[in-house]
Amino acid sequence: MQHYYTTLFEYISRMIALPEADQQSIRKSFHPVWVPKDTVIEKAGEVPGYHNFIVSGFMRNFHWDADGNEITTDLNDSPRFFTSYFHFMNRTVSEENLHCVTDCELLRISRDDVDVTAARSFTQKDYTIRILQEHLQKDKDRINDMANLTAEARYAKFVKANPNVIRHVPLKYIASYLGITQRHLSRLRSGGSTDTSTSK
Repeated sequence: MQHYYTTLFEYISRMIALPEADQQSIRKSFHPVWVPKDTVIEKAGEVPGYHNFIVSGFMRNFHWDADGNEITTDLNDSPRFFTSYFHFMNRTVSEENLHCVTDCELLRISRDDVDVTAARSFTQKDYTIRILQEHLQKDKDRINDMANLTAEARYAKFVKANPNVIRHVPLKYIASYLGITQRHLSRLRSGGSTDTSTSK
């Protein structure tokens, strides 16, 4: 299980130096879990129980619209934290589902353990703020892209930024995330569409 923690330490070290004491704290509070493909680990209608760090694998965040369609709002593109962050931190009921699209290796920390480790960690507050800022910026960029880029431009940008997602995640989830139909996405992938619509 050592590679679980090595991956997390390397991820945090991109933002801030992680002292040995905090590494030991993480080893005690984050628990390794292997989750099989197509498992929903956090369900809508419940209070999220864990903050998840994806060591390997691909996850998505989705909810259902008024017509019962699944709307994918987040896809992971690399090792990263992945949770319904607002509801997790505030212990409120989430309308979101966290779905392991592939087999996933995760490190998970409970909400209570977050409070315990925050009281003794030298760096947790700092890197948590940085992670939240990155998440908020990604959401802001996606909203801007949905409003201002054509479907073709959104797809081209996504492919460039997320080549591994394109290779491992089903088209229907990518299409939902980009706000286009699966048929239109298939045309874009084959190079057969010059449609500039932002919604089809």
